[in-house]
Amino acid sequence: MDKSDYHARIEAPEMRDYGVYLKVDQLLACQKPLAEMVNADELQFQIVHQVEELWMKLIAYTLVDVLDYLEEQDTHRIVTLMGRVHRLVRMMTVQLDLLETMSPKEYQQIRLELGNGSGQESPGFKLILRLPPDLWRAFRHAYLDGRGLSVEDIYDAHYDHGDAYVVAEALIEFDELFQKFRANHLYLIHRSIGLGAKSLKGRPVEILEGGARHRFFPELWDIRCDMTDRWGAAYGTVRDSISHPPQAKAG
Repeated sequence: MDKSDYHARIEAPEMRDYGVYLKVDQLLACQKPLAEMVNADELQFQIVHQVEELWMKLIAYTLVDVLDYLEEQDTHRIVTLMGRVHRLVRMMTVQLDLLETMSPKEYQQIRLELGNGSGQESPGFKLILRLPPDLWRAFRHAYLDGRGLSVEDIYDAHYDHGDAYVVAEALIEFDELFQKFRANHLYLIHRSIGLGAKSLKGRPVEILEGGARHRFFPELWDIRCDMTDRWGAAYGTVRDSISHPPQAKAG
């Protein structure tokens, strides 16, 4: 077979039950026809971003279920589902590395195909950004206010590694992983088009840096600073060196 024959098979696969169930023919039709690709890397560009949207759809769907389980205080289901979310965000982050196999020249050619669009318009990304406030309200109602606890209680004053602490840690891990995803995306842009450039909408790409510093659950981050400050005030101001203990005074 020549190249055109292979391309025809790629775009029109043989369909049996498995392919029919997964709608593979429709899935493969979601990319531009191979003959219309602006360069050999455009297929990769489209697939990576389409897959990211699918993972974000699953993340959002899962977090909506977590909201229900937060109201029910079903800690085991919350932790299990948040573990799924954590794995999904890690996969999203790793997938971005594929785009670093493109040269800046190829990336620029593909950008022209986006019209006025940019990744900041990602439907899945924008939906995920809407969910953390609801997650925090549900957590606070069920695990803090409903139990007469504060963040300081579950992390320090009445720390017992209980349900409230475990759920809080599942939330902050999601926060951490998603911010790492955003930071990784920032470095991808830095490598591909440069941070000093303007986006396709004419706005400086540096605006993404502010997003990468965003925190979903600031109270869970701030408690760590508060604890460290209290520890420093009580124990860390003046300490003897453990490598050079003070010499005993001569009698």
